[in-house]
Amino acid sequence: MTKDPSALKEEGNNLFKSGDLEGALSCYTTALKLSESQSQSAVLYRNRSACYLKLQDYSKAEVDATKALDTDPGDIKARFRRAQALHMLGRLDQAFLDAQKCAQLEPKNKAFQELLRQLSAQIQQKALQLSSTDSRVQQMFNLLLDSSAQASDRQKAAQNLVVLSREDAGAEQIFRNDGVKLLQKLLESQQEDFVLSALRTLVGLCTGHQPRTMAIVNELGMDRLCGVMGSPTSAVSLSACHLLQVMFETLTEGMKKEVRRKDEALLPEPSRELRSMLRHLLDILTASNVSGPGRDSAINLLVKQVPRKSHKNPDNSLSLWVMDQGLKKILEVAGTVPEVTDGPVLTDNTPMSCSVLLSKLYDDLKSDTERENFNKLCEEHVQYHFRGPGLESKLRAIQTVSVLLQGPSDVGNRTMEMSGMMDAVISLCASENITHQQVAVETLIHAAGKAKRASFITANGVALLKDLYKKSENDQIRVRALVGLCKLGSAGGTDFSMKQFAEGSTLKLAKQCRKWLCNDGLPPNSRRWAVEGLAYLTFDADVKEDLVGDRNALQAMFHLAKSEDKTVLFAIGSTLVNCTNSYDVEKPDPQLVELAKYAKQHVPEEHPKDAPPFVEKRLLKLLEAGVVSALVCMVKQESPALTESCRECIARVFLALVHRQEERGMVVAQGGGKALLPLVSESTDVGKIKAAQALAKITITSNPEIAFPGERVYEVVRPLVSLLALDCSLLQNFEALMALTNLAGISDRLRQKIIKEKAVAKVEGYMFEEHDLVRAAATECMCNLVLSPEVQKLYLATDSDRLKLLVLYSGEDDERLRKAAAGTLAVLTGEMPELCARIPGTTSHWMDILQALLLSENQELRHRGVVITLNMMQTDRSLAQTLMESEVLEILSVLAKGADASHAPVTGADASHAPVTRAAQRCLDLALEYGLIKSFEGEANGMSAP
Repeated sequence: MTKDPSALKEEGNNLFKSGDLEGALSCYTTALKLSESQSQSAVLYRNRSACYLKLQDYSKAEVDATKALDTDPGDIKARFRRAQALHMLGRLDQAFLDAQKCAQLEPKNKAFQELLRQLSAQIQQKALQLSSTDSRVQQMFNLLLDSSAQASDRQKAAQNLVVLSREDAGAEQIFRNDGVKLLQKLLESQQEDFVLSALRTLVGLCTGHQPRTMAIVNELGMDRLCGVMGSPTSAVSLSACHLLQVMFETLTEGMKKEVRRKDEALLPEPSRELRSMLRHLLDILTASNVSGPGRDSAINLLVKQVPRKSHKNPDNSLSLWVMDQGLKKILEVAGTVPEVTDGPVLTDNTPMSCSVLLSKLYDDLKSDTERENFNKLCEEHVQYHFRGPGLESKLRAIQTVSVLLQGPSDVGNRTMEMSGMMDAVISLCASENITHQQVAVETLIHAAGKAKRASFITANGVALLKDLYKKSENDQIRVRALVGLCKLGSAGGTDFSMKQFAEGSTLKLAKQCRKWLCNDGLPPNSRRWAVEGLAYLTFDADVKEDLVGDRNALQAMFHLAKSEDKTVLFAIGSTLVNCTNSYDVEKPDPQLVELAKYAKQHVPEEHPKDAPPFVEKRLLKLLEAGVVSALVCMVKQESPALTESCRECIARVFLALVHRQEERGMVVAQGGGKALLPLVSESTDVGKIKAAQALAKITITSNPEIAFPGERVYEVVRPLVSLLALDCSLLQNFEALMALTNLAGISDRLRQKIIKEKAVAKVEGYMFEEHDLVRAAATECMCNLVLSPEVQKLYLATDSDRLKLLVLYSGEDDERLRKAAAGTLAVLTGEMPELCARIPGTTSHWMDILQALLLSENQELRHRGVVITLNMMQTDRSLAQTLMESEVLEILSVLAKGADASHAPVTGADASHAPVTRAAQRCLDLALEYGLIKSFEGEANGMSAP
């Protein structure tokens, strides 16, 4: 590229005119770096502003136009472009001033006058809306402040404020009219309805608006907001949690980009408010006056807001800050045993929530140094309590280890290996104190996760667990001991040949677990342990068969999935993954298996009841028992226990359930389609792919507008496009292409969504795939995408072989590929006649390919061939002459005989031939009009009367 700014500017201008906006942008940017003239730079800024306008990057367009005007205030083009950018950014007053000045300088310019008219109308409409909204807001305020008004009227006014706050105009009026002070009074009213309305109104004020959020945080104070979240009323606590989450998201987003007021003053950086919010949340963890649900909400917020959303973002400063300021507080909560130690009030979900938070923080660390520091802090905390005086202090240490084993297991294993820890755990298992036993047994169960430790505990702890199970008179101890035995009994996984216990032992353990599960007399937290046991035992196919055949046990498990106890979610997900065989199993290479046998090494064996026919029957039984509604409820849970791994389990089960086409309708009818959408964005990488593949299967065979009603259908596009990747299997690629084909055929808006997700280039790539089905599916998808003018223009490019590929594919042996390619050609030649003249230049065999389409026995291929021929003849007389001088004329003459002389529609058995007949006759009529053939007795033939 030349170093001359003037030449670069001209090159940019030419690229802009040809539609290459990115190229033009690059030229102008390079020229600006090289330019030493202010006047030349002003022109370049003006031109680059035009590029940004076309690319819909209005903020940058406004900045560049302003830079041009700074040098030359009389530059009317720059002023007009700034007016356009300000208009699209919603800054109507400023846009109006610029447009007005443009119209004053050139009163007859229609573009200026039209923009001025639009802005004037929108400003008037906004003023009316604000006036109307202001009146409504004042009316609501007056009612709420009137203590003599009826309670029902005041409640209605509070609810109306919530609705008004969701509109930008309403939120602004509430805020400007000292609404925050009124909302503060509602928060202090102690009346649940008013408090909820106030919290929901504040959500409306804060959503997406950083200045209001910062003002509200400072005016209300985090003490008050956190105090509301600590309420014992579950609905109030959850609403306050949601408000704080919205505040977090708004302030965090504000740190990523510059947010300007109308006066263009840069807002203060919100990190101080964020740190304040985090500090208060950490204080809540150990505060004695906070309710259990409030503490869980605080942990949930920390889980959602502190760790990085993507590890591609290098900044993990929030995680490090929370670790420095609050790790000890988290560990204090984790080590609390409410029955025997002093500490904050907990719920059944709190230990699991602490495990998830600790795991998230540990995973967010970037270096070995950071991880070693985390390990050191945890070990020091555990050792401090373990070495402390009294049994209660040791118990706190053991409980902390139990939580760490469920969270960052590497850290948990290191603390478990501390001198005397395992001995203390085994010793406490024999304690006469039920709580001591319970803590010790749970720690033993969590420690048995690793193969190395499982073998140690099998040798040292199985007898102890059996003894506890048989002799303990406390059901809670017995069920936990049973789970410990289940976990150790399943150490062989799905390998049928590796079993820890004698034949039939796992079936007996599973039977007892099902008995506990169905016992309504037990509390949910004890029945949850029965599901934990089944999660391990269902690696055994016999156990799967028995469980799925026990409808009462299944429905008891599904009922637990919908209960308040969120700690059961992962166990249920794991159990269902095992029952549906939706885990990944790598089949060993047969040659390697033979070598292993020869070397007398262990070879994994699959259980006969894990064969596909057994799996299909299990899936049907699960569907009949209501598994879909249980999965839908699990996805909706707002809890740290719904981890990414748990979501992956749910996605795997959904994929298994929609494997057979016959069951997809049932899954969709029960809300399965809707439940899959959040799983494609909030799960492990594997889980996202599984969920996307399940969506693809549903989209292929169901009407997408019914399966995903309303705007939800547009949410399906991105996950489907994500399956068009090299790290996905060919089956996943194929199903994604099929699903996108279905979507692309529905509406232009959906096609635009697919294009916006940059799917076109990926689809084109798969048109070159060696696999016949994938190649054909990609071409079918392109056939629907070319209904969009934006995709049609791609085929105008003379430097690509897109058109040639379609012509060649129209002559392939694969009938499905031929149909798709010929269909795409038919659409393109009809919509873009200029392409017709380029077909003969694509390949010397183009005429043979076209004739083969016309002579095909397949009616659809024949019809596509006739339409392409008709489009070519309509475009150019010389093309028509070339066609009429070939055997095409004779073929068309035969095809046209399907209609009588009056062109009456063909009925009965020949109805399918009617479109071909009519199109062929139209071709001959055109040839007659061009004078290429003569008419004999009302019939067209170029040689002689037929």
